[in-house]
Amino acid sequence: MSLVPGSVAEHTVCLLLKLGQVAFRLSEDQLDDLGLRVRHYSILQALVDNGPQPQLGLGTYLRIDPATMVSSLDTLESAGYVSRARDQRDRRRYLVQVTAAGAAVLDRANEGFDRLDARMLEDLAPSDRAALRRALGELASGSTLPALYDAVREQPVPKKGS
Repeated sequence: MSLVPGSVAEHTVCLLLKLGQVAFRLSEDQLDDLGLRVRHYSILQALVDNGPQPQLGLGTYLRIDPATMVSSLDTLESAGYVSRARDQRDRRRYLVQVTAAGAAVLDRANEGFDRLDARMLEDLAPSDRAALRRALGELASGSTLPALYDAVREQPVPKKGS
């Protein structure tokens, strides 16, 4: 039975929406054993990729709102996966860096994601998996979709009853 039945599947956005929901749910389940959520994984991976970052800049880079970023960093810091220290160049801001324990749990998370990728995409030939990854990467880093998303995020949230 298809995840996206009938003519709903004629819309690429509907396919992506449902597959994204499924991928998110499976990813959250994969990370649960490590005590992480997808946003925690993203933070740890960004820190490993880019080195220590100002807290606000990290949130901007990952498109995580400041309140959620603080809460996520509190969780990661409590687990011993990140540390926050005052930036020596600007004492008003904190620099966040991954700890050795954070790097170790990130390695385990990436191993889990490798297994999940293989399992989720096993119905595709290896060349189709590579093409899909390439196409999705182009969408994610192109000029159109990020701009559309950022424009929607910047709009004020309508009040109930409006």
